[in-house]
Amino acid sequence: MTRHIRHSAFFCALLLVALFVNATRIQVFQAASYDENPANRRHTIARYGQPRGDILVGGLPVTGSRDTGEQLRYERTYEDGPLYAPVTGYASQEYGTALLEHSEDSVLSGADPMLSPFPLWNDFTRSQNAGGDVATTLDRAAQQAAYDGLDGRKGAVAAIEPSTGRILALVSTPSYDPAALSGNDSAVGRSWTRLNGDADKPMLNRAVRKTYPPGSTFKVVTAAAALDAGVVKDVDQRTDSPAPYRLPGTTTRLTNESDGCENLSLREAFKWSCNTVFAKLGVRVGVRNMTATAQAFGFNDTALRIPFSVAQSTFDTSVDKAQLALSSIGQYNTRATPLQMAMVSAAVANGGQVRQPYLVERTTRAGGSTVETAGARPLRQAMHPATAARLRELMTEVVTDGTGTNAAIRGATVGGKTGTAQHGLGNSGTPYAWFVSWAQDHRDMEAKVAVAVVVEDAEADRGEISGGGDAAPIARAVMEAVLKSAGGRGR
Repeated sequence: MTRHIRHSAFFCALLLVALFVNATRIQVFQAASYDENPANRRHTIARYGQPRGDILVGGLPVTGSRDTGEQLRYERTYEDGPLYAPVTGYASQEYGTALLEHSEDSVLSGADPMLSPFPLWNDFTRSQNAGGDVATTLDRAAQQAAYDGLDGRKGAVAAIEPSTGRILALVSTPSYDPAALSGNDSAVGRSWTRLNGDADKPMLNRAVRKTYPPGSTFKVVTAAAALDAGVVKDVDQRTDSPAPYRLPGTTTRLTNESDGCENLSLREAFKWSCNTVFAKLGVRVGVRNMTATAQAFGFNDTALRIPFSVAQSTFDTSVDKAQLALSSIGQYNTRATPLQMAMVSAAVANGGQVRQPYLVERTTRAGGSTVETAGARPLRQAMHPATAARLRELMTEVVTDGTGTNAAIRGATVGGKTGTAQHGLGNSGTPYAWFVSWAQDHRDMEAKVAVAVVVEDAEADRGEISGGGDAAPIARAVMEAVLKSAGGRGR
C-alpha cells in the first residue's frame, strides 16, 4: 500500500513539475508571441476600458471620453473638433491615432510608466494608470481668429511666440471633425472613406504637413543673407538691378508686378517686393551663403518635431545661377510650411534668434500633478542681431507704407512681408497668397507673436490675388487676439 502511495505521490509531483514548466514556457518564453497575436483583444479591451486623458487648451479640455457600455467601452469625443483637429488629430478604435493623439498616446492612454509613482508595482500587479492630460501652448482666441479668418478656404495659419517658440495657433482648412472616426461602427468606416476621398483633403494638416513655394515672403531670408554677407552694406543705397532682369545664362527675363523697381535700394525694393532686385541679390550672395542662411532659419531640417513630425522645408543646394535667382524670390524648388515661415518672421522679431517651436506645455497625471514640462528649447542664431534690427525696420515699413497696410494694428508695432507664389505647370495654378508678420504692443519690451498665413484659393480672379489683400487681414486678426490676451495676462 505504501508503495502505491509513493508512486502516486511521485506521479503527482511529475504533473506539478510539468504544469510549472508549461506555465513558464507560456508566460515567459511565449508571452511575446501571445501578446502580439492579432486574435488577442485583451490589450485593446483594456485600452478602451477607461476614459482617455484630455488635451487642454487654455487649461480647458477640448477632448473627452464617452461611455458606450460596449466591450470597447470608452469612445473619444471632441469639442470644436474642426477647430482643433490640426492639433489633436484623431483617436480611433478602427484607424489608430494621429498628431497629438498619437505622439502623446502613452500619456493619454495611461501607458506611460511616469504616470505612476510606483511603476514597478504596476508591472507586478498588471494594473493600469488613469490617463494623463496634455496641456498645449495654444491661445484659444488666436486659434479661433485664425479659423474664422480662413473661413473655410483652403489654407493654413501658424502663430508662435518669438522669444520662446510656443505655438499659439495652428489652423488648417478645410478641416474635419475627428469624432466621426472615434467609434467602431459602420458609420466610422464610411467617414474614413469619405474624408480620404475628398479632393479638398480635409485631413491634411496644411500648417505643418504641406509645403508651398513661399514666394516673396522668402525675400526676408534673402535680405538677411545679403546683409550678413556684406553684399548690401547700406539699405538706402541704390542697387545695380535692371528691370526686367535677364536670368544668368538664359534668355528668360524676370519682371515685376509693379513699375519703378529698376536700381531700387534694398529698403524700397523690400517695401514694394521687387523680384528683379532680390533675384540679382541672391545671385550675388551665392549658393553657399544663401544655403547657410536658409538652413539657419530651419530650411532643410529633417528632424523638426512639435512633438509630431513637420514636413521638411527645402532650399535647393545644387542650383545654377538662374535657378538660384528664382530660389531667392521663393520660387523654383524653394518650399516651406507655414510653420517654417512663422519661424522666419519670429527670428526677425527676436533679434535674429530662432527658438524651436513646440506645442506641449506640460503633461500631468489625472490628479493634476505635473509629469513633465516643456523646458528650455534649442536656440540658434539665424542672422546677426544688427541684421535683424534692420529687417525689423524694413518689415515695419511694409505695413506702414507698403504692400502690407492691411495688417496695421492701432497701438502696436507690426512688421510684415507679403507674397504671391506662382505654382503649377507653367505657373498655371491659382497663385497662393502669403503674409508673414510679427507684432509688438507699444507697452511691451518684445514682440509677442509671429504669424504666417497662406491662402490657396484666395480669389476667383488671378489678377486680384495678393498677400496684402487676402492673407494680411487674417494675420492681423490673429495678432490682435494674441496682443489682447497678453495684455490681459500681463496688466
